[in-house]
Amino acid sequence: MLETRNLTLHYGQSQILWDVDITAATGRVTCLMGTNGVGKTSLLKAISGTHQRSGGDLVLDGEVLPRLPSHALAQKGVAYVPQGRDIFPLMTVRENLETGFACLPKSDHMVPDQIYELFPVLKDMTNRRGGDLSGGQQQQLAIGRALITRPKLLLLDEPTEGIQPNIIQQIGRVIEFLRDEGQMAILLVEQRFDFAHGLADDIFVLKRGAVVLKGEKTALDKAEVLRAVSV
Repeated sequence: MLETRNLTLHYGQSQILWDVDITAATGRVTCLMGTNGVGKTSLLKAISGTHQRSGGDLVLDGEVLPRLPSHALAQKGVAYVPQGRDIFPLMTVRENLETGFACLPKSDHMVPDQIYELFPVLKDMTNRRGGDLSGGQQQQLAIGRALITRPKLLLLDEPTEGIQPNIIQQIGRVIEFLRDEGQMAILLVEQRFDFAHGLADDIFVLKRGAVVLKGEKTALDKAEVLRAVSV
């Protein structure tokens, strides 16, 4: 579903990503791992169009894409749940979910029952303002909003950050469910090693903006991966 070829990214005069080649397949969870500051979030932003890549190719579902803004990539099936969630605090839960309609034809402007089945709290709090929700509830809202767009590629940046353990477990079950449905590729950035390793089908490790280790989880030694993502 996703392939990057020699992808590079600069912020001003600073180069952040160096010739990054990764793939993410439909029906699999691909984990992007590494210590803080190695370029994981920057790579997700380059893939989502939040920041424009400096060079290299982005291939989605076999199509080599030009540099596109984030809304155009969303319409092509890229959904991004950023670190920090970015929900609209003064809008209700339902209104937050409905912002995902912008990527869909008018005939599809409905909140699927599956969203509420995956995240029952969103149905219970449908008329509450987003800013009144806990961190874990906001994270569920952010993922639910992304799923409204019916993505081909789901990008998740630190979905367990600052969240209580029971919600972390629920998010893990949702990721497994979405993977097993086989309708999207999931690219996960996550600092919790055991959480990420447990979900991963494929692993890419970044260091100083470049891929230093990659492969199917079953083919990689867990201790070697842990060493690669340690300071």
